Amino acid sequence: MSQIIDSANRTGGFPGLAVRTDAPRPLPAPTEETSAMPTTSPSMIRRLRSRATVLTVAGTALALVAPATATAAAGQTRAAAADPVSVLSYTAKERRAALAYWTPARIKAVGKSVDLGPTGPKAKPWRGTTLKTVGRLFFVNASGADTWCTATAVKSANRSAVMTAAHCVRRGSSPGNTNTDMVFVPAYSKGKQPYGAFAVRSAMTPRTWETDSTDDLSTLAVDPDKKGRKLTDVVGGQAIAFNRAVGGTISAFGYSATRPQRGEELLHCVGKAKKKHGLQAISCDLTGGSSGGPWLADFNATTGKGVLVSVNSSLDSLTPTEMQAEIMGALAKKVYDRAQRA
Repeated sequence: MSQIIDSANRTGGFPGLAVRTDAPRPLPAPTEETSAMPTTSPSMIRRLRSRATVLTVAGTALALVAPATATAAAGQTRAAAADPVSVLSYTAKERRAALAYWTPARIKAVGKSVDLGPTGPKAKPWRGTTLKTVGRLFFVNASGADTWCTATAVKSANRSAVMTAAHCVRRGSSPGNTNTDMVFVPAYSKGKQPYGAFAVRSAMTPRTWETDSTDDLSTLAVDPDKKGRKLTDVVGGQAIAFNRAVGGTISAFGYSATRPQRGEELLHCVGKAKKKHGLQAISCDLTGGSSGGPWLADFNATTGKGVLVSVNSSLDSLTPTEMQAEIMGALAKKVYDRAQRA
């Protein structure tokens, strides 16, 4: 079984962790605007996911648009069924509130409030060139708790796309349980935000994650920074590949909630990718908080650049030193394309 690495949910895909710094507050119901590998059925993926733990870390939630009427909702459901991509959007007011919400004090508190034990022997602090493209993704989960994941700026037409895990956006198989106050802080390190913070304006996930807890990946579109600069104009973007054969050396990165780092430093693992149960896996013991972190092939430690081939999704509870990730195919490309046009 795999554990979803989501310090915000404690359930789902990667070893999950929801860290709460205050009592959860009820969130307003949101409104919203692939596929499993042929050798593994959705029902099998769900059984595998049941062994998983999500790795996000558990705020004032952003108020989303009120639910539609029953008649309109029925029409939206039919339209959604034909759309393989689910889109969650935040208003300009909500995005401003998100930036104001994630103060340095709140960020420090959420890291201190969770301890997943000692950092494993395979996960090493990253001491190479600053990875400007990789950062912490802060948000308030569907239970109203502060938490975080890891995310990566990627090359895109709108110069504003960020890759992460779907369980960092919404709970699997639970359409109404979505996250709010989402803010991406590239190159975060020990309280420092060298490139500022970028509010998430929309989050795209596969419809199959929303309905069946499969295809655990997401692409976000973020606002420009306070100076009006687009994300990849500031930090650059990792190349991204779809339908790439599984194999070769992978460098995986994430902000685990293990000590002594507790999300304050970027950790990494290096392993050989292999296929497993319709997913891909490497030897790695990153844990909660590292969900959504990049899997970079052809990684150059000097330049800090590689090719993103997936994101941290889950740890197998029977093999807690094995990280699993989706194989990005046609559905992942549709999710990414929707975001790079946003």
